[in-house]
Amino acid sequence: MSVVVLGLSHRTAPIPVLESVSLDAEGVAALARTVRAGESVHEAVVVSTCNRLEVYAEAATFHGAVNEIGEALAASSGVPLGDLREHLYVHYEDRAIAHAFTVACGLDSMAVGEGQILGQLREALRTAQADGQAGGTLASLFQQALRVGKRAHSETELDTVSVSLVEAGLARAARALGPLEQTRVLVVGAGSMSSLAATTVARGGAGDLVVINRTRSKAQRLATTTGGRSLPFEDLQQALREADLVISCTGAVGHVLTADMVGRAAVDRAGRAQVLVDLALPRDVDPRAAEVETVDVVGLEELGADLAPGQVSPQLQQVQDLVTAEVAAYLTGRRAQAVAPTVAALRSRAADVVAAELSRLEQRLPQLDETTRGEVQLAVHRVVEKLLHTPTVRVKELAGEGQGGDYAQALRELFDLDPHDVAAVSVPPEGSGLA
Repeated sequence: MSVVVLGLSHRTAPIPVLESVSLDAEGVAALARTVRAGESVHEAVVVSTCNRLEVYAEAATFHGAVNEIGEALAASSGVPLGDLREHLYVHYEDRAIAHAFTVACGLDSMAVGEGQILGQLREALRTAQADGQAGGTLASLFQQALRVGKRAHSETELDTVSVSLVEAGLARAARALGPLEQTRVLVVGAGSMSSLAATTVARGGAGDLVVINRTRSKAQRLATTTGGRSLPFEDLQQALREADLVISCTGAVGHVLTADMVGRAAVDRAGRAQVLVDLALPRDVDPRAAEVETVDVVGLEELGADLAPGQVSPQLQQVQDLVTAEVAAYLTGRRAQAVAPTVAALRSRAADVVAAELSRLEQRLPQLDETTRGEVQLAVHRVVEKLLHTPTVRVKELAGEGQGGDYAQALRELFDLDPHDVAAVSVPPEGSGLA
């Protein structure tokens, strides 16, 4: 089995294309089930964020999996595969693992180093496991990716160089509106990104902070924790009229802020500038709102352009080196794990032979005293251990070099190990001296 990643992101597709393939929670679950139902895929995890849609799969065949995933993506999004193909990327085995670790560290994010991706990966795995779509292979990959991502934030200078989408939006707003302390801010939505926005704005000392969400209780909780105030969703037009800066990220399917709403608010504002930062995908703000003379609409595409220079920061070399080392360690461990059943089966066969011979000795020489019997048993075990030591060590060394498969096959043939027995044997725990 092999790991395959197929998807598209802000690096390969423009925002309108990403918007067209955006899926809600039900769509993500349905896509995973469709992919998993294919003949070539045994496990599937779908990662869907504001700037990427990716399918991670454990595949029996590479080409079969790629075809099945591509067709599933087209069917779930309603975008013809021919239109998607030019924006899709495919990673296989080593590159797929490296990609997963890179994504977890935030190196592939629009805002380099952002930590929100860790929660999104964790939720993607949890959802796939709950739905029966992910098993041991992808669970191991994602859990290790999460550990690598945490290490990147705790052991490197990643957090000192990363710039969030929210901060980039605030920088844009400051150029048009002036200091945040003199700015009235409206946050629309109460999810993770909206919470980050409200927290960042509050920390920056905004002159006024209002939170609006369709579920009032969630808006109240966010407003309480950030020192702002909440309003019912029905007051959105009035709040829009009073706000200098609007940050929206609701996850709604349609436009939350229509061009008509923005135009009416602009008339009431009597020429005062207003900045709308749209962090949602699909977009919360109708793009036609940008036609209003006093309004500046900033979306993910613009923010991505602002953040691009940060992606080449030399300080990120620490994280890239960490990812390289972790990928090598993960591959070495996986290769060793692949040959472990053969080693365990070989030792199990040897143990059976020893037990049989000692039993035969017991029947032929029942008069042996306990001391002599113990010495004979110890000698037999030592002989077998010495004979097995070299092939056991060598197969693990070759596994680390990526050549363990052929050697393990040779061991199975030389010692007549049944492949079914090898697959079924329990691998002794690490540190037991037998693995």
